[in-house]
Amino acid sequence: MEMGNHSEVTEFILLGLTDRPELQVPLFGVFLVIYGITLVGNGGMILLIRIDPRLHTPMYFFLSNLSFCDLCLSSIISPKMLLNFLAERKSISYTACIVQLVLSVFTGVECLLLAVMAYDRYVAICNPLLYTVTMSRQLCKRIVAGVYSVGFVNSVLCMYFLFHLSFCSSNIINHFFCDIPPVLALSCSDTRINEIVIFTFTCCITVIIFVIVLLSYVYIISTILKIRSAEGRRKTFSTCSFHLTLVVLFYGTLLFVYLRPLSSYSMHTSKVASVFYTLVIPMLNPLIYSLRNKEVKDALRRAMNKLLTNS
Repeated sequence: MEMGNHSEVTEFILLGLTDRPELQVPLFGVFLVIYGITLVGNGGMILLIRIDPRLHTPMYFFLSNLSFCDLCLSSIISPKMLLNFLAERKSISYTACIVQLVLSVFTGVECLLLAVMAYDRYVAICNPLLYTVTMSRQLCKRIVAGVYSVGFVNSVLCMYFLFHLSFCSSNIINHFFCDIPPVLALSCSDTRINEIVIFTFTCCITVIIFVIVLLSYVYIISTILKIRSAEGRRKTFSTCSFHLTLVVLFYGTLLFVYLRPLSSYSMHTSKVASVFYTLVIPMLNPLIYSLRNKEVKDALRRAMNKLLTNS
């Protein structure tokens, strides 16, 4: 792997989602709305969980951290993307590009949080009498600290390899943000070691997450099927249906983007998938948990009533 001379490239040009001029303003409007909903939805979810004592449970503690990750991930990408829709020259500085790449660590943190939430649902459904003892506040804090620590290690690893890349032939990135596969494809360094390390690390984390989620839901489904009444089965499954929806949406698009060799990497297809996991899913997460979740809707109603009463 060659040491890179970073003076060769001081900025990159982002081609964005499309090069058609007539679509730039409509897309700006669409993604401005998406980003607005993401900010209000996730920010509101964090605030609601913080102010309502009835939501001070492990599940909502993990959900508030998930909302924080969604907020950060979307804010890393959306502002520059929105600006480039209206700019004639869609550039991003070398430093800003590296920052985007390094801070995309929140994607990995979100993956791990979803696995932790699967385990939380397993304990709540399969061992309800031991739930408060098993998922104590101290344990939950340690788990979340561990998740962010893994994300930090991933970030440092990513930064180390990125600073050893050379960009000397082209500075045009066929994407709407600085993502690892298109940046590696652009480099004139030998990126085989980078690909192997990133692919191996991603596979290891993915296997761990997959095993946790799979085993959790095997036991959850087994427990639900043992419930005699159909109403009881429906109510029990409804407590984890929101999480299962998020798992399918998030992991599906993420695996599609990253668990492929660079040789089979299609920029156009990947851009569409990346829109889902970086922008659309962060917008959907609070909506999925609030629109069909009675506890969240009741908490929101109490907060609104309190606000109206005080005013």
